[in-house]
Amino acid sequence: MYDVKSPKAEEFISDEEIRESLEYAEKNKSNVALIDEILNKARKMKGVSHREALVLLDCDIPEKNEEIYKLAREIKQEFYGNRIVMFAPLYLSNYCINGCEYCPYHAKNKHIRRVKLTQDQIRDEVIALQDMGHKRLALECGEDPVNNPIEYVLDSIKTIYSIHHKNGDIRRVNVNIAATTPEEYRMLKDAGIGTYILFQETYDKVQYEKLHPTGPKHDYAWHTEAMDRAMLGGGIDDVGLGVLFGLNNYRYDFTGIIMHAEHLEAYVGVGPHTISVPRVRPADDIDPDVFDNGLSEELFAKIVACIRIAVPYTGMIVSTRESVESRKHVLELGISQISGGSRTSVGGYVQEETEDENSAQFDVVDNRTLDEVVNWLMKLGYVPSFCTACYRAGRTGDRFMELLKSKQIVNCCHPNALMTLKEYLEDYASPETKQIGEALIQKELNVITNPTVKQKCAEYIANIHEGQRDFRF
Repeated sequence: MYDVKSPKAEEFISDEEIRESLEYAEKNKSNVALIDEILNKARKMKGVSHREALVLLDCDIPEKNEEIYKLAREIKQEFYGNRIVMFAPLYLSNYCINGCEYCPYHAKNKHIRRVKLTQDQIRDEVIALQDMGHKRLALECGEDPVNNPIEYVLDSIKTIYSIHHKNGDIRRVNVNIAATTPEEYRMLKDAGIGTYILFQETYDKVQYEKLHPTGPKHDYAWHTEAMDRAMLGGGIDDVGLGVLFGLNNYRYDFTGIIMHAEHLEAYVGVGPHTISVPRVRPADDIDPDVFDNGLSEELFAKIVACIRIAVPYTGMIVSTRESVESRKHVLELGISQISGGSRTSVGGYVQEETEDENSAQFDVVDNRTLDEVVNWLMKLGYVPSFCTACYRAGRTGDRFMELLKSKQIVNCCHPNALMTLKEYLEDYASPETKQIGEALIQKELNVITNPTVKQKCAEYIANIHEGQRDFRF
């Protein structure tokens, strides 16, 4: 049944192959010779197979686990350096016709406040986000062909890109909406989206269908094959995968998401631009005894490290679902993008909600402002990046992957990160954050290895201080 190049979900995510991999890893989790062989392969930074990655995840030898963490840090540094890309989610509507048992938007929930933003309200939300300093958004929307048709999403994208407030612009809109047709993916592509994001939730077909008892999302194959339609049928270059850890056996879903990445590389020719690793959080009308987050901090960190080793080129995302300490731990092990100042309610950037008017999808744990997150990252030695240059310069899909795999990020993404950080410091930062950031930029200019790029980047940073904006390599 297993065929990585098959267009059929049950063949490229083969239940039989996953279960055989689970057995293989369980038998070999203490096999020092095999673990060393896998680690030596991984040190080439070309990735390892789903089965090999699972052996590393299951490994129960403390000194080998330290080697796994050390290698994950090295791979993260090699591909992404100390840049951390910043973004924020923007919830357009929580109307939904699906019956997902872990999501408060499910159709049977009669006491959640249903909200759909008008274009004027979207404008207000975007201005609030621009006033924080955000340049990159991830649109979120429930599945409802009456309330949230594709035309509504397209109008919303057009509105977002049209808003130029003071020095604020949203330069990249990523979209997280339900699986759809090649024709509608083409519409999203033509509207200028960045990455199309769709979480699988779980790759276990039986558990998937149980968790999605009603609505279009019940169709496992339609959902799992969505990325193929988006890329091959819709022409979308970049896609983002994710599972919701805590819904199902974590070993199964860990294996499944790496198999999905392998499939995209083999069948489409480009692996996932991003992989997200959310954990289940408490939410309205969701049984906390059934969905309780499920994974320890230690296990969560190891999952991040092993995904980084298995899929070294992919961006990895962690949201404000996670605590400050949890986010700090996984940043060094593989995470390259985080959200900041997030609201998961519809209209929450303009007006914070009270408990009795809740429209949020899940509880936010990291409630800090964007400025506080930026300040914190810089104190940890990271460079917060608001860069969207690759998308706007056409370096997407296989072109971005070629740049990334050739290790030229340091002469492209790093200077772009410094310039967008400088914009943030000039326009939005608190005095303390600005002081820390200015010193960091001067230090990080020395990381750029190409002298011409370094000199030009320094000139652009000086121009930004004089009031100019939007430079990029």
